[in-house]
Amino acid sequence: MTMITPKPGSVLLGTTRPAELRDWYRRALAPGHEGEGPIDLGGFLLVIEERDDVDAKNNEPGRMILNFHVDDFDAVEAQLRAAGVDWLVPVADRPSGRFGTFEDPDGNYLQIIQFKKNA
Repeated sequence: MTMITPKPGSVLLGTTRPAELRDWYRRALAPGHEGEGPIDLGGFLLVIEERDDVDAKNNEPGRMILNFHVDDFDAVEAQLRAAGVDWLVPVADRPSGRFGTFEDPDGNYLQIIQFKKNA
């Protein structure tokens, strides 16, 4: 029997305020996205759905952090700053690359990362 490794294609983000969260993700990470459907984040889909089984704020935001690997850290950082993101950890150079941690309006943690070549 051949084992198959499935490729992740999307994540469902449950929220109590889908319109606000969708607008934030468009501004911060997908300025070209239009419509109410899934937001395409470079081939990975973000599905934002209203749910009644979640709190307004994520009480355990470190449990899952969505990482965005970028080729031009400075450009993405400028885009995020222009969108008014809340930086949790200031942008820092680390041995493996450059990292910045921020949060969305529901308190979910996200990171932008530019790994060093050959690190």
